[in-house]
Amino acid sequence: MRYGPLVAVAENIRSLHNVGSIFRTCDGAGVSRLFLCGYTGFPPRPEIQKVALGAEEAVAWEHVWHLAPLLAELKQAGYQVVALERERDSDGVELSAFRPRWPLALLVGNEVAGLTAAARRAAEAHISIPMRGAKASLNVAVAFGVAVYRLMEHRP
Repeated sequence: MRYGPLVAVAENIRSLHNVGSIFRTCDGAGVSRLFLCGYTGFPPRPEIQKVALGAEEAVAWEHVWHLAPLLAELKQAGYQVVALERERDSDGVELSAFRPRWPLALLVGNEVAGLTAAARRAAEAHISIPMRGAKASLNVAVAFGVAVYRLMEHRP
């Protein structure tokens, strides 16, 4: 299984508008495949189409109910599995200091709860975006956009 240098994995995203936005960002940034996992909504849905503006037709994607087998396959194929966390944990680094290894699979999680414990454990690296205001996190689609474009700056 080899999809390209960067794949995205969205776990349990509630908002279909966020899913649509993630599709648009994947298209714009050159993400080679989007995995929509767990209860994350998937096309065709009018709410996704409204925000994706056709990107859901341009980006290769698939829905996967169970995350663990997917992450195991990606690791077996040589992907570095990287979790985008809401807050930096003791093992994590800020996005600006992270140096990716390619190919890479970027994981993002639920808008409120973040990634599941299983997804966090499966990740080989944990990155975060520093927050300088009153809120502790960005919208998941916005955070995904910030992270994916920053990571692509390091693409060989």
